[in-house]
Amino acid sequence: METATLAGGCFWCLDGAYRALRGVISVESGYAGGHDSNPTYQQVCTGTTGHAEVVRITYDPDEIGYRDLLEVFFSMHDPTTLNRQGADVGTQYRSAIFWHDEVQRETAKAMITELELDGVFDDAIVTEVSGLDEFYPAGEDHQDYYRRNPNQGYCQVVVAPKLAKFRAKYAGRLKER
Repeated sequence: METATLAGGCFWCLDGAYRALRGVISVESGYAGGHDSNPTYQQVCTGTTGHAEVVRITYDPDEIGYRDLLEVFFSMHDPTTLNRQGADVGTQYRSAIFWHDEVQRETAKAMITELELDGVFDDAIVTEVSGLDEFYPAGEDHQDYYRRNPNQGYCQVVVAPKLAKFRAKYAGRLKER
């Protein structure tokens, strides 16, 4: 098993998508990239801890590759907006890839270069690529949030449409329900 840690705005969207992919063993929402130890959701939401909302993905590399995870990552959020995703504004919503080893770092850098050369996005990619120092799990109430709270307002307005597009695009890669 291998691990990937990614930040693409609110962690509830990424969590819902990665849980659905074949080869993904587990997904845990949390925080990374900041300066405070053991931050709470409320602290991270202030934008003062330096942390980003992230998902830590444990996956089977024989079933899904790191590059495949990055492909989904770049399709699930806008990597060209600095410190924001839609109405969510602040460093906690930044686009970031927290690599675990040199292979992941090189893969992330290469993919960003390819996306820019191919003109996939109209603006420059601002995704941070940094080594993972520490991962802090979010509270249990933030784990598998969308599945447990599909009628919550943010889930209906933001998460559900993103997941619908994701399921349509990656239908052939989804776990059987």
